[in-house]
Amino acid sequence: MNIIRHYSSLLKEVELVNEPIIARVNKFDEPTAKAFASAIAKAQNTGQTIIPVIIDSYGGQVYSLMSMISNIKHSKVPVATIIQGKAMSCGAILFSFGAEGHRYMDPDSTLMIHDVSSMGWGKVEEIKASAEETDRLNQKIYTMMAENCGHHSDYFLDIVHDKGHSDWFLEYDECLKHNLANHSYVPDFSISVNVSFNFQ
Repeated sequence: MNIIRHYSSLLKEVELVNEPIIARVNKFDEPTAKAFASAIAKAQNTGQTIIPVIIDSYGGQVYSLMSMISNIKHSKVPVATIIQGKAMSCGAILFSFGAEGHRYMDPDSTLMIHDVSSMGWGKVEEIKASAEETDRLNQKIYTMMAENCGHHSDYFLDIVHDKGHSDWFLEYDECLKHNLANHSYVPDFSISVNVSFNFQ
């Protein structure tokens, strides 16, 4: 994403009190979730009208994803999500949380959806509990994804089931078909600083 600055020729120099925030997500883990929360919080006070979130990730921890989703839901400034490279697993879910009309994909990027993975191990009852939690999370995130895209709650779950629960890779055209993506380009972030004179 490019930041394009337009300054009035009447200004000798410009220093913004707060630079616009652009959040970048490459991983889904605790440090990344913490940095993401900080970026979203700072963006509330910059004066920007939208927060770009650039995603280029293979995925990661679902609980970290849930924390980032909460940050987006509680943001007073709308969020635009942009895929550059890849948005896989958790990245695909986060992408769907861009405001309607503000989900962008580079035309050469890839999105991938699959079932939540269980990391359960230990005694039989512990594995059962882990499996139940994995199923709960799977239902939750794909229900939210479907709602974000204007579909019934089981929309993506049904497709993944029909595909035999294998990894589902999508390019822009298919993402557009399922209302995941809205645009096939990476937008620019424009900053304009002007001078006006008024005599009353």
